[in-house]
Amino acid sequence: MKQIVLVVAACCFSSSLAAQDQPTRPKITGIDHVRIYVTDIEKSRAFYSHLIGVRPGGRCFYTSVPCFTVGWRENQTILLEKFSSLDAKNWLAEVSFATDDVERMRSYLVAHRVTVSKISNDLNPQGKQPYDAHFEVRDPEGNLISFIQRFAIPEDDPPPAAQSYVRILHAGFVVKDLAAENRFYMDLLGFRLYWYGGFKDKDTDWYEIQVPDGHSWIEYMLNIPATADHKELGVQNHFSLGVKDANSAATQLRKNGLQQFDGPEIGRDGKNSLDAYDPDGTRVEIMEFAPTQKPCCHPYTSEHPKP
Repeated sequence: MKQIVLVVAACCFSSSLAAQDQPTRPKITGIDHVRIYVTDIEKSRAFYSHLIGVRPGGRCFYTSVPCFTVGWRENQTILLEKFSSLDAKNWLAEVSFATDDVERMRSYLVAHRVTVSKISNDLNPQGKQPYDAHFEVRDPEGNLISFIQRFAIPEDDPPPAAQSYVRILHAGFVVKDLAAENRFYMDLLGFRLYWYGGFKDKDTDWYEIQVPDGHSWIEYMLNIPATADHKELGVQNHFSLGVKDANSAATQLRKNGLQQFDGPEIGRDGKNSLDAYDPDGTRVEIMEFAPTQKPCCHPYTSEHPKP
């Protein structure tokens, strides 16, 4: 059974700030969805349907593109989009962040001279009120991100033994200029350091920063050569699903029909995880919420997400 629960009464964005008012940043609570470029919709649909804790129902009613809802609590989504040659090097097409006030978020960025798109609305099935409102922006290195405010949440009755603990934990992408990205994500948007480390203790190859009002994060993939090919970029530009137990997740993946993946094994971050790759080589990292041993290089500096 599915019902739509309205969580915000507002239906439009006609108000404006007085010229003398300096907008403040609203909350950024987590990752709402990721959008992935694919070359063959049916092959990719088959792959993503085998992942643990995803389903075609839930929030996916509102979009016409192939979509999978993650988990039963946050109702995050994975969207699939036919390959666009305009963004051939990064097949992680979009990372979207949830906010509690999309109009104020846009005003805040505009006040800081950031170029943003107009706010767009998706209507609910009845077409009377917006289901969500969102806008897009590119970070200093051209990665497409968006901010979205949800006005309605679909609620599904979960099936027996539903894997409600699965959710999108983080998304990672290649970064060349760490300082420039930090000025945008940390100084302007309020993201905070979570952990950093490298293949060697003295190196920094991964730099993780959490959203300011939640526990999901983005991961800078550093020191990637400019000549990296599609296979290498598919490893680096990725996203992650959080699970309670990576070993149990591996067993479930095999039951689901997904036989080829790397791991599980404990990484330099101290977390047990495995890596699966979609038909176009985009990595999906399935990892535990918290480390099981001490990480290399630098201690964690904020709380871990919880199942």
